[in-house]
Amino acid sequence: MNTTPSQKKIRAGMVGMGMIFDDTYRPFFEHVHQQGLYRRDFGVVEVELSAVASRTGSRAERYRKDAVGRVVPFVSFAGANSTQQLLVHGVDAVCVATPDDRHFESARAALEAGKHVLIEKPSVLTLQELDSLDMLARKNNVLAKIVYHKLGDPDHKKLHTHYVDGNLKHVNNGYCTLLEPKSISGSQFAEWIQGRNPGTYVAVHYIKLIDFTFANSAWRLARITCNGQRGLVGVPGGTTWDSVQLQITYAYPDGREAAFDIHTSWVTPDNFPGYVDQEVQFRFDNGIWNAHQRKRGVEVTIENRTPSELKITPNHHYNGSFLEPWGERSQRGYGIEIIQKFFEEVAYVEHAGPPALRADRLTAMRALTYNDVSADRNAVAIVQAMEALLTRQASGRPAGVVEVNGPRGGLVLLKPGNAEATVLYAGRV
Repeated sequence: MNTTPSQKKIRAGMVGMGMIFDDTYRPFFEHVHQQGLYRRDFGVVEVELSAVASRTGSRAERYRKDAVGRVVPFVSFAGANSTQQLLVHGVDAVCVATPDDRHFESARAALEAGKHVLIEKPSVLTLQELDSLDMLARKNNVLAKIVYHKLGDPDHKKLHTHYVDGNLKHVNNGYCTLLEPKSISGSQFAEWIQGRNPGTYVAVHYIKLIDFTFANSAWRLARITCNGQRGLVGVPGGTTWDSVQLQITYAYPDGREAAFDIHTSWVTPDNFPGYVDQEVQFRFDNGIWNAHQRKRGVEVTIENRTPSELKITPNHHYNGSFLEPWGERSQRGYGIEIIQKFFEEVAYVEHAGPPALRADRLTAMRALTYNDVSADRNAVAIVQAMEALLTRQASGRPAGVVEVNGPRGGLVLLKPGNAEATVLYAGRV
């Protein structure tokens, strides 16, 4: 990449042009096109959406016509080879926002090509895939990062602050829920959710929140179990899940444990007051934390528009469109902020100093545990365990429990009434 002061630029490639692009990436690219990316250590860096890749190209073409003047003209590739065409076209960083079971191939191709990569959560579905991405990023001296935007939620940041500062001591247990509307499973994502589950799609938000917020050198991930229901999105005996209840347990050295239940679904009625229903509760030795991400003190009712077109309890913290007091229209929120942080990290590596010190800057950005693939092991282990347990349940066998870093391996599925164990991942998690 060129590091001369007059040519500081990051050319971005976008793989996937669905809902999440419109919610977070689009407003970021449009804002940075107007304002540039600035920080004192790397100066002004131009970030441009250079190329996009998608299955059909239809959304990209609509956006290209609609976005004249808001982003630079970009190239659109469609079809099975679109990611490879995007990489050949020439980009410096690639954002992967495809369905969760398609993340790995695009991310691997981009890392093999020596590009910085940002992947929507969950990063991948197995530890074997995570190992591959981490190895490629290290081999080719680039960043591999994951979008965990709920870590940027101001309420979650305050929870993390209280815990790190010692105000809340020793988490014991918790409950998290995120319930998506039927429109997600019935129309917006109707094609790709066949054979999928809402746990992998959204429970991972809270998996990472727990693992990051309460991380310490004392506790360790110990076991995972889950259950699920079918029959609304797909057939009762099929492999497409309506709801998932996940439990993860961490163990402390003194014999105590911390257990967390995470409930997810994508079959909430579409006339629900908010777009999603989401809340967390955590209990500590000396306190309790309750947060409801839907009920944040704002309620709005507009005749014939709520709750279908507009929601009664909106979340303006995630992604809000505003008319600022100074007359400017803006779109901002922690969903967009987390995308900007990735490009700031890339800009820091490539433009914040002499090329001779790039390796040091790269090491510093890799050490950020909130989003680096090297710090995603527990989250991916839980996702891999959940997928294996649901597969077992779908086959008509009782669900089991997955043991972490036990004598038989790093991730081992134990079956009720059966001494035989299935090793999902042999190495240490």
